[in-house]
Amino acid sequence: MKFGRFEHRGRVFFGIVEGGEVSELDGSPFDSYQASGRKHALASLKTLVPCMPCNFYCAGLNYAAHIEWANKRTGGNRRPPEKADIGYRSPNALIANGEAIVIPAESPGPVEFEGELVAVIGKRARNLSEKDALSCVLGYTLGNDVSERAWQKQDRTLWRAKNCDTFKPMGPFIVTGLDPMNLAISIRVNGKTASEYTTDKMLFSAQHYISQISKYMTLWPGDVVWLGTDGATEPALKDGDTVEIVQKDIGVLSNPVKRARA
Repeated sequence: MKFGRFEHRGRVFFGIVEGGEVSELDGSPFDSYQASGRKHALASLKTLVPCMPCNFYCAGLNYAAHIEWANKRTGGNRRPPEKADIGYRSPNALIANGEAIVIPAESPGPVEFEGELVAVIGKRARNLSEKDALSCVLGYTLGNDVSERAWQKQDRTLWRAKNCDTFKPMGPFIVTGLDPMNLAISIRVNGKTASEYTTDKMLFSAQHYISQISKYMTLWPGDVVWLGTDGATEPALKDGDTVEIVQKDIGVLSNPVKRARA
């Protein structure tokens, strides 16, 4: 099933997406819902971020090829983490499919994409085993962990590098029934494939991350866990670009890039 969150004539609602049609729901997939009987053409709706999380978790350095690429580019010697590296991001950075990534005027750059699979939590959970970890997941969506690399080096907490307004596109939809460890993801910049990878290359599985988080923090409906990126994250994004994160079941998360004027 494919869930989306939409706006139409000032109303915000969840719906089930089937081809080019959306069946509007009364309620939400995070609690109880039923079909309203109202249907809309997908093209007539504004697609919103598919959920607004209370908590936004992320996986750091979760693919070996991404670590190798970063070391080669910077001359570093970072090794794969010995345990899951769990980070935290700001929901204020989230934007929807089609909205613009805005690079701050004072950014020295480069600003780069990181296309990721995102697990969306569907129910309250605490102290889950890895075996049971996916029982709390509603489904999966896509994210673009836009990153300002100069600020990433300067700021220990990565507050600007990762959390500027508009730096976290997410969407377009939440899809249920997927195997998070067996998906192919590609990233395109201006229509050209820049990176491709499969999620079976994760160093720590989606199940492991969710289990680890739940040992210390209660997971709530609508929380998200971004699961990392693989490979290179070039070319750097610039004013006028369009960046797309693609997975065949979830769809295409597409965002134009703008640079703010000083």
